[in-house]
Amino acid sequence: MNEVQIKGIEDGNLTIELFGDIDSGNAENFYLAVVDAYKATPADLLFDCKGLDFIDSTTLGTFVKILKTVKTDGYKMKLVNLQAKIKKLFVICSLNTIMEIA
Repeated sequence: MNEVQIKGIEDGNLTIELFGDIDSGNAENFYLAVVDAYKATPADLLFDCKGLDFIDSTTLGTFVKILKTVKTDGYKMKLVNLQAKIKKLFVICSLNTIMEIA
């Protein structure tokens, strides 16, 4: 799956780079790739979104699902380098109040 690249542990975070479009067609694959990497190496998640071009409501829900898993285990989740149009979606849905968006 070329939308997700697991970088491994960097500065104490499990760093995951996102690319292209993540939508209802591939959100489940995105979820499984992230959860598999997280379960293999539990840590705070850092999503580097500099290459992410598009997400839809399914993807927003997938981020929330990932956050629930991480928070249950006592870890945090952060998204960085979001394009303004994508960051706006998180803000409109008030997801910036439950996960760190930088």
